[in-house]
Amino acid sequence: MAIAEVTIIPVGTGSTSLSGYVADLQRVLAKQPGITYELTSMSTILEGELSDIFAAITVLHETPFANGAQRVSTSVKIDDRRDKVSSSKQKLDSVKEKLK
Repeated sequence: MAIAEVTIIPVGTGSTSLSGYVADLQRVLAKQPGITYELTSMSTILEGELSDIFAAITVLHETPFANGAQRVSTSVKIDDRRDKVSSSKQKLDSVKEKLK
């Protein structure tokens, strides 16, 4: 399973507020098969098979255009570990264990 951090920024919307766009993206994510996700204050974390993540990112990138944005900047960071099963929770638990 892969983990991806995605930040999507619509440009030229006429407002500095992006929360409406973020809410739209979260609604779209809820419909994406094979993906679990977590909204953070700066990005969204996706977990799933890499092909499902890429499919979800494509839909997410297109969403602001469908809602009137004329330009969209999407940043993606992927952690694809193949030697063992990994998740956001597992990664955090590993660090917490080392802090003891």
